[in-house]
Amino acid sequence: MSVIYVGADHRGLNFKNKVVEFLRDQEYKVKDLGPVRYDQDDDYSDMAIKLAEKVVSENTKGILICGSGVGVCISANKVDGARAALATSEKQARLARTDDDVNILCLSADLVDEEINFKIIETFLETVFASEEKYIRRINKIKKYEKAKLG
Repeated sequence: MSVIYVGADHRGLNFKNKVVEFLRDQEYKVKDLGPVRYDQDDDYSDMAIKLAEKVVSENTKGILICGSGVGVCISANKVDGARAALATSEKQARLARTDDDVNILCLSADLVDEEINFKIIETFLETVFASEEKYIRRINKIKKYEKAKLG
């Protein structure tokens, strides 16, 4: 498997460190984009955009963590080719992968229990895109829109 990028803001820092350790214990190749220390003035948008650019350019997956999971999700989705989704349950993570080929999982450090978040991560990484015509068609419409913005 290719590299999995992991990043957070200050509210997600402690859980991010646990996620990196968890993934390495599962023998995934992990790139920890930080932060490495607590900075209450960091901005989730900086980390989310940086991680999304890496995921898209390397055609891999990423995990972003902030307090609610919403801010990193909004920010990551501003990068063309990023398909970030907030997941608060295993079922939601599974559907995000099978139906939408999500490449960035966004997690809430404050609102979702860590044990549940770890199960969400496992589901995200183990679930394969369904590749059904209807799902491909829908994703291609998004790609077409992204290209039209550039042109």
